[in-house]
Amino acid sequence: MIETVELSAGFADKVTSAQATFRAVMQAMARPGTLQRLDAELGHVPAPLTPATAAIALTLFDHDTPLWLDATANTPAVMQWLRFHTSAPIVEAPEAAVFALIAAPETMPALDRFALGSNDYPDRSTTLVLQLESLEEGAAFELSGPGIRGMAALCAPLPEGLVSQHEANHALFPRGVDLILVASDTIVAIPRTTRLVAKGGY
Repeated sequence: MIETVELSAGFADKVTSAQATFRAVMQAMARPGTLQRLDAELGHVPAPLTPATAAIALTLFDHDTPLWLDATANTPAVMQWLRFHTSAPIVEAPEAAVFALIAAPETMPALDRFALGSNDYPDRSTTLVLQLESLEEGAAFELSGPGIRGMAALCAPLPEGLVSQHEANHALFPRGVDLILVASDTIVAIPRTTRLVAKGGY
């Protein structure tokens, strides 16, 4: 017997909400370290997805974007909701994913387990969506690079080892993965072009 779950609705206004979410994600990528709020009108979304994660999924995922889910996000409710609303194929190998949805960053695979693209096709890499408890509390970090005037500050409970992994990822440019950090209805982007430095010996 196949288990079925009740599917919650997507955007109340699909076109307007998708456009607003897309602009917010693009702004986050263009201005790394800045908080962007996703004001998407979404009702209940299946746990452990946050409203912002669900909005990103509804906007960016489709049948041409293979998706990898970590063990926490890989539930029947989440998988059915994503398949119904986005048609994104779920893959088992991180390196086969265009997007990776990570609900428990503390147990996530190393960044180099995901698709890093190539020098000729750097866009053939994985964008990781990491759900965090907060984007305003936690360890302190400094960001620098394209799109940042001087330094940008970030406080977030990033998983141990992510800073050193991202430093290696940054050195691969133009190859490498991009990160979108999510908490509640806000996002911050850390693309491969951005330097991420811990403050206070984190």
